[in-house]
Amino acid sequence: MLPQLLIKCLQIIKTQYQIIIYLLGVLFGKSLTDWDDEEPVNQSYQKLQVDELPVIETLPRLDYRHLLVEYEQQHGKPLKPIKRHANTKTTVPDALTCPQCQAPSNYVYANNGGKGQYQCKVCRCRFNHRSRFAKQVIFRCPHCLKALEKIKERNDYYIHKCKNDDCSFYQANLRQMTPQEKEQFQHAPYAFKVRYIFREFLFDFQPLAPSSPIQSKVDLSRLSVSSHTLGLILTYHVNYGLSTRKTARIMKDIHGLSISHQTVINYANSVALIVKPFIDHFPYELSGSFCGDETYIRVKGCWHYLFFMFDAVKKVVLSYRVSPHRDTLSAIRAIDDVLKKLPSIPEDLSFVVDGNPIYLLAQHFFAQQGISFDVRQVIGLTNEDPVSEEYRPLKQIIERFNRTFKGNYRPTHGFGAEEGSVSFVTLFVAYFNFLRPHSALEKRVPVVIPALESLPHMPARWARLIVMAQEMLTQQAAS
Repeated sequence: MLPQLLIKCLQIIKTQYQIIIYLLGVLFGKSLTDWDDEEPVNQSYQKLQVDELPVIETLPRLDYRHLLVEYEQQHGKPLKPIKRHANTKTTVPDALTCPQCQAPSNYVYANNGGKGQYQCKVCRCRFNHRSRFAKQVIFRCPHCLKALEKIKERNDYYIHKCKNDDCSFYQANLRQMTPQEKEQFQHAPYAFKVRYIFREFLFDFQPLAPSSPIQSKVDLSRLSVSSHTLGLILTYHVNYGLSTRKTARIMKDIHGLSISHQTVINYANSVALIVKPFIDHFPYELSGSFCGDETYIRVKGCWHYLFFMFDAVKKVVLSYRVSPHRDTLSAIRAIDDVLKKLPSIPEDLSFVVDGNPIYLLAQHFFAQQGISFDVRQVIGLTNEDPVSEEYRPLKQIIERFNRTFKGNYRPTHGFGAEEGSVSFVTLFVAYFNFLRPHSALEKRVPVVIPALESLPHMPARWARLIVMAQEMLTQQAAS
């Protein structure tokens, strides 16, 4: 009775599936496969104007004890603590200290009658309770050198604005307005951006921090297939862009090996975990001509963003991060992947990207950390500015690389889990950097490893690459 009931349920499900396919065709003129192949068209990013970097003035870190000793040596008497009136004792909290010299509260004045501003008697630093921890640097307008004022607090950043009415940036924007815009500006000034604005990011992210290698949870030496068979599976799935089901089918039809498509997925995820540290920590010889771009990848039915950073001369992929958001933090992480692969940061370092403002915001974040580089934005499809005309060839290189990746990715029709998307991208980058001959390099691979070049065919090279990645993991674990 139970098997017959299951068969009837399967028939009902199959009928419902066919009805859904028919309705999709009637309502939208496309089948389910068409929906899988659909590409996002003109996915617009948030357009905002990013001003140039401010002048960052770092305040010296002082010690109030040394300052007290210097004061006594200079004046011949010690600097006495503050004697407060009875009605001012509660205006300065006992736990409050000076953010610049760490002087205790008995050396801190209530500078404006208890309204929140304080001044240290030892180092003369003025601060308020909310900004006392932000007094490590001062951001100044690059046009008038006036200190910026914090006007808004967001989850990931603060917004600072120059409120100097005599600022050349502000005055120039006012002069460029038409009479109609000036009249509108009088009634709705918030509709115009005329003052210098800077965003101070608060990400809990340390640039150039060493990352620990990911230890694989799967011991590939215990797999039920040989290393040659594993290399064959990766060759079909990664090199030739076959789906997991087609890979499993070709292993059965041509090589006589019965495996499921889920087994192909498990093997790919296991190998990706092992080769990722090898890709990320390999000592690349880089040219310094770096370009970056985002492309799309479908995960759980939703479009995710894949951030690529690329050496345009050496043809080496340096960053390959999958993110559900096209945001500043993703751009920061992608650029940081490149910086960690450089032996030292050159003075003329620059990145060629598109017009997305997140890269300029990432540049500002790194500048706050003392890391400087230029961002060259190639905007649109035509060369309407000198920067786009000069750097368009580099942008076209990363666009061509995106098309190569999409050629391998398209048969997958997206991924059902985050792990699957990251594993596929990782294996593709390993193939592109170490195994794939490139026409622009006279049919040589971007990263030449003699131990791989001497092998006769691709499955053997995949097997050897996995062994080298495992050896690197073992060495890093031992050290």
